[in-house]
Amino acid sequence: MSVNKFHQIQSSCKAIILSDFTAMTVIFSFGCYLHNNYYPSVIYSLGNYEIGLHWLLFIIATHISLLGVGLYNDKTRETFKGIELRIIASIAISYCIVSLTYWFTPLEPFIYNFKEMLFFSAIIALTATRFFALYFNYESLGKRRVLILGAGERASIIEKRMRRKADRVGFEIVGFVRMPGDSDNGIKSENTIELNEPLEEFSIRNNILEIVIAADERRNNISVDSLFYCKIHGIEITEIIDFIEKESGQIAVNLIYPSWVIYSNGFHPSNYIYSYINWFLNSLLAFSIFLVTWPLMLLAIIMIKLEDGIRAPILYSQERVGLNGFPFIIYKFRSMRLDAEKEGAKWATKNDSRITKVGNFLRKYRVDELPQLYNVIRGDMGFVGPRPERPQFTKNLVMSVPFYNHRHNVKPGLTGWAQLKYPYGSNEQDALEKLKFDLYYIKHRSFLLDLLILVRTSEIILFGKGR
Repeated sequence: MSVNKFHQIQSSCKAIILSDFTAMTVIFSFGCYLHNNYYPSVIYSLGNYEIGLHWLLFIIATHISLLGVGLYNDKTRETFKGIELRIIASIAISYCIVSLTYWFTPLEPFIYNFKEMLFFSAIIALTATRFFALYFNYESLGKRRVLILGAGERASIIEKRMRRKADRVGFEIVGFVRMPGDSDNGIKSENTIELNEPLEEFSIRNNILEIVIAADERRNNISVDSLFYCKIHGIEITEIIDFIEKESGQIAVNLIYPSWVIYSNGFHPSNYIYSYINWFLNSLLAFSIFLVTWPLMLLAIIMIKLEDGIRAPILYSQERVGLNGFPFIIYKFRSMRLDAEKEGAKWATKNDSRITKVGNFLRKYRVDELPQLYNVIRGDMGFVGPRPERPQFTKNLVMSVPFYNHRHNVKPGLTGWAQLKYPYGSNEQDALEKLKFDLYYIKHRSFLLDLLILVRTSEIILFGKGR
């Protein structure tokens, strides 16, 4: 995800980011004004440059925390009470970030509880902006009117996969145009249209901003002249694969073909220098996290011993498939019974009876995966990437799921785009759904996307969404 992709962020999300930025700036400025009136010598001694650094730190810490708890997720389905709890959690996190920055840098903090009052005011301000945003239905801002050319099987993936209101926050579908050659097993409940006028006239008259090509049979069915006319008049023309990728953050595996991969932007290979820098940064981060989390790891060891006995093993090792299909041994805190696989390898499922009470807690908050920091330092894994699967499952998945083997073109990770976008997988169908997100990550992977995934993973940990 490069910087120039910022324009792809939904207008509603941009609006809420801007409103939060404005609210935080106003709060900070008003706080400095009060601080100046009560303690003029202190504020004067800091100077405008130092005040600017304080403001920048406050803004960055607040926005990273809001992103980390999922408040910039344009498909969130939280109630206002849930949003309020996330605001409080985000401000608590940003307060810790700012406090640690003051502790480890020469930046001199404000005095007389100014920092505490500032963050308390931030909770009130953010709650107010979210209340008014929801009251005025901010999600409807900048919605594009979209026309789908096609009402058959290819078009039906929109009806099947993007049914919810949250899936369509950035666009409004005017209708599906039935085309010659479309399958009868296509659109069932959406609005279908029979065009009785040229496509360009219909599109301009109905303020269409985007046309999606989704016909089952395209040869001699779509007027190139009409599409050209629409294109030069500012209407975006999009393939259905690219439309689904843009709007849902996944690649429709069942629709793609080799030539699309060849001519599509992305899927860049890693060079030696990039790989080495990536390993160094991942190892540095892994070691830093170990320094912070070792007390939690020690507590996990004690809990496992108390539940299963002093002789019970702490770690669980398992063979997984890594980069380029080479196997490696992964390490986790044991979260299942000792006889969990007496009948052979099985997919872990939701509410799996083999998971112990302690193991359920460890999985929920991702504590069981902390030993994998060793795998990161060894270079078997990175922090971000597709989750590695077991060889027993991979063999079948490569045969039954199209393009599945391509997920091995990058190093596996502790967390990934699929973990953010899709719930826990326990069968081959789930593996197919997760592959759609993994391929999206492989196509668009970059430092900024990795950073986004890492920040948003904190939402999974904080609110116990892991399994």
